Amino acid sequence: MNNKHLYARRYIAIAYDVVVAVCAWLFCFWLGYGFALPDSAQSVMLQSLPLVVGSQLACFAWFKLHRGIWRYASLHDFRQIALAVGCGTLLVTLILFFYSRAYLVPRSALILDPLILILLMGGGRITYRWWKENLPYSSEVEPSRPVLILGAGEGAFRLIQQLHRTPTWAVVGLLDDDTSKIGRNIAGLPILGRWRDVAKIAGATGAKHALLAIHKADHTVRRRAFDLCRACGVKLLVVPDIDDLISERVRVSTIRDVDVDDLLGRDPVQLDFTGLNQLLAGRNVLVTGAGGSIGSELCRQIARFRPAAMVLFEASEYALYRIHEELQRDFPDLQIHPVIGDVKDSSRLRHTFAHHPIDMVFHAAAYKHVPMMETLNAWQAILNNTLGTLRLMEVIAEYPVDRLVFVSTDKAVNPTSVMGASKRLAEMLLRQWHRKIGTRIIIVRFGNVLGSTGSVVPKFKEQIARGGPITITHPEITRYFMSVSEASQLMLQAALMGQGGEIFVLDMGKPVRILDLAQDLVRLSGLAEHSIPIEFTGLRPGEKLYEELLSDDEATLSTPHPKLRVARPADSQSGAWEALVRKWLEESANLGDDEVRAGLARFVPEYQPFQGSGSNVIPLRDPALGRDGRVSANT
Repeated sequence: MNNKHLYARRYIAIAYDVVVAVCAWLFCFWLGYGFALPDSAQSVMLQSLPLVVGSQLACFAWFKLHRGIWRYASLHDFRQIALAVGCGTLLVTLILFFYSRAYLVPRSALILDPLILILLMGGGRITYRWWKENLPYSSEVEPSRPVLILGAGEGAFRLIQQLHRTPTWAVVGLLDDDTSKIGRNIAGLPILGRWRDVAKIAGATGAKHALLAIHKADHTVRRRAFDLCRACGVKLLVVPDIDDLISERVRVSTIRDVDVDDLLGRDPVQLDFTGLNQLLAGRNVLVTGAGGSIGSELCRQIARFRPAAMVLFEASEYALYRIHEELQRDFPDLQIHPVIGDVKDSSRLRHTFAHHPIDMVFHAAAYKHVPMMETLNAWQAILNNTLGTLRLMEVIAEYPVDRLVFVSTDKAVNPTSVMGASKRLAEMLLRQWHRKIGTRIIIVRFGNVLGSTGSVVPKFKEQIARGGPITITHPEITRYFMSVSEASQLMLQAALMGQGGEIFVLDMGKPVRILDLAQDLVRLSGLAEHSIPIEFTGLRPGEKLYEELLSDDEATLSTPHPKLRVARPADSQSGAWEALVRKWLEESANLGDDEVRAGLARFVPEYQPFQGSGSNVIPLRDPALGRDGRVSANT
């Protein structure tokens, strides 16, 4: 809507309030005299009219009644009207008594006038809203689509209110498993049955879509709703956040399809916001690998706690540009220093720390693609993941920081890949450094992140879009998954709780079979389960059939946070061991893949490299024969 139309509607609203104020005062004056108004009283009525209406309009303007949008009139608007009219009545009464002791003014008018004003002003607004919400839409607009709502609580009621404002959806009924609600109405719409009746009710109503409106729905509830709807050909949709919908912070314009995060998602992370605010607010924070999947989300989460400044250290110019632009847009008051650099470059690190006083470091820079790092690039994985960490620690020893949080991986547990072993070697070096310097060094291990760069979800989506086939290495391969947001939030919580030297293990829940994940993505794409072929290619170099979160010589201790546990590794290397590792890292040049594996086997006792190459490689040790890796199984 342009400014011309906006001002026109504002003037119409003001004119309505003026007319109502005039009519209310005249009516109350006549009513006070029994509709037999003498000439003297009529003269007082006309003389007082500009004074009364002017005073009331001044109060209306003070409470900004003219800025309200009548189409969305709510209890807030009625409260503002009542306050404005109340203040106007007090002002009018004081003026009339001061001016003429309210001579010939009926006392009943001073009581009735505000009541009639509130009734007419509020009634006009609610009538306009009712008219707009029930106005028939143009025949050129696409007809509304019938939709069922799953759930019959506060969330459903708010959702119906929002849907009434859009021509896109027409709610035909609700479903709820509380049998006491069936047969009753919410906002004039019937509760038709239980969730399991969705097939029958969808057929009777013609609904091809269903909206989930359950407050605090966890992934189990979303999975059940999805399976029930999919079985009868109904497409399940979700709203962004029922809490936000209830508080009217979002609109239904952001209704979306169910995605894999909804089905594999987990309960929300409970953060110690007070503690994190004390930890991060006003501090200078550096994030390495700031443009990557984990690094960029860490930057977003950290920025919420108002640090004094953030240094974004990243080797990729484009990745650094994107996260820098995003943070500048979303946090305009935050000081952001984008630094292009490689963690292996000691001089660049030293220059960065010298020019930007750093209080805390989150080290997320890493090469993480297992098969790519296994062949042809093995030495680069060691240089980046292990030597880069060592170089960072050397600079931190010169420019001390309060704490360092190292982003590790479940692939560092009983590693069979170069990538996993390089991260495990970095863990071992960090635990050595923790004994030598005052920095609190905190290590955090977790599994795969949904939707991260190089993960299976984007790859599967691309394969589905091409019509297949979906390629999976093994029908029984499983992985642990969590969202990038959850992983980053838990890393912040670990940073708060860590005293230094710990290896925090994130509770990854139950492992997910990759085949099931692929089939879910096919269904979410609206395709029949068997319409996209699936091919099994064999385990790739360095790849495990099952991932683990703990090695054989580790157990965990619980922490105050239900999703964080602390591993108790048995590693205790000597200074001679560290000297040998340093010599190998610094004096070797362009080692071949086999030489890299041989070196890792010397320094990482639990490392068991794959043998062979291609699609038929098998690990020397089957992790399935040991512990299953679930954190909850270890106490």
